Amino acid sequence: MAEEKNKEEPKSTEAKEEAPAEEPKSTEAKEEAPAEEPKSTEAKEETPAEEPKSSEAKEETPAEEQIIDYLGKINSNMKIDSFSSGDTVIVNLLIREGERERIQSFQGNVIKGSHINGKKVFPGKSFTVRRISSGVGVERTIPMSSPFLDSLKVVRRGKVRQSRLYFLRSLTGKKARIKEAK
Repeated sequence: MAEEKNKEEPKSTEAKEEAPAEEPKSTEAKEEAPAEEPKSTEAKEETPAEEPKSSEAKEETPAEEQIIDYLGKINSNMKIDSFSSGDTVIVNLLIREGERERIQSFQGNVIKGSHINGKKVFPGKSFTVRRISSGVGVERTIPMSSPFLDSLKVVRRGKVRQSRLYFLRSLTGKKARIKEAK
């Protein structure tokens, strides 16, 4: 057993020898850190050189110009008539099929949403149009600020007492009709 203890002792001394060998590695890492600091001071010197460029060039970037043009197009969309819930409308939408573009019309009753000419169109505003196609009810929700919305024309004004006509979903036939406003 004494031999086993002796064998264990040299192992511990080897471990002690390895530990000091690791310490110089950590001191080397400490030496590398100051070497990185001058690089950061060089970066600090470069930023003032870049600032005059940004202050001289006050022109808008192409991305900002596109956003401004898009928002201007939304707010000046004069192809949209004033409408409210219950109105029968024809919505012309731009459909892209591969490289080809065409306009598809969708006629139906507005069951949600309204628009008054002269008021701004906010990006989150939308309306829903419902129609019966081959005996099946089809609803389409269209954002007012959509670039695919080509035009909207009111065919007939409806007389309704509610702003959201979700009850029409459960009605069929003549019961689902909306009276025309006088």
